[in-house]
Amino acid sequence: MVEETRKNPEEKTSCTFICSRDTLDGAYPSLILGLNAVRLGMEATIFYTFMGINVIRKNYSEKCRFIPPGPMGAIPGMSAMATKMMRKKMDAAQIPSLGELLEMAQLEGIKLVACKMTVDMMGLSLDDFIDGVEIQTAEDYLKHAVHCRINMFT
Repeated sequence: MVEETRKNPEEKTSCTFICSRDTLDGAYPSLILGLNAVRLGMEATIFYTFMGINVIRKNYSEKCRFIPPGPMGAIPGMSAMATKMMRKKMDAAQIPSLGELLEMAQLEGIKLVACKMTVDMMGLSLDDFIDGVEIQTAEDYLKHAVHCRINMFT
């Protein structure tokens, strides 16, 4: 179990996840892994960068789409159809929406972080994000990540 892998029993095992895409298949993995990490007693941080930063913008999570890989994704209307199909499958499997997962993540203590370089590049400010998001430089993220047991690019 997680507790057995720690050298100092007072210290929580930490993990980070990087999300760089604002698609359904780009946004879900980091949130699902983060939620499971905190439920196992770990601390979790999700670092949003490049297009992934849109996931934590106000009123954006429900705009995330599923883009089929390869040439299928380039066909006009295919992304809209694939997104509708994917959301229908998620509803049938009782998988929470992206907005619901973000709310769960915040309530359960996952730290949501926006990449400062991406914020600056896109001309955004803290007001553009959902409540609770923190802005960090890549250097600050790495200073935290170097001490984490798990770091994943999802």
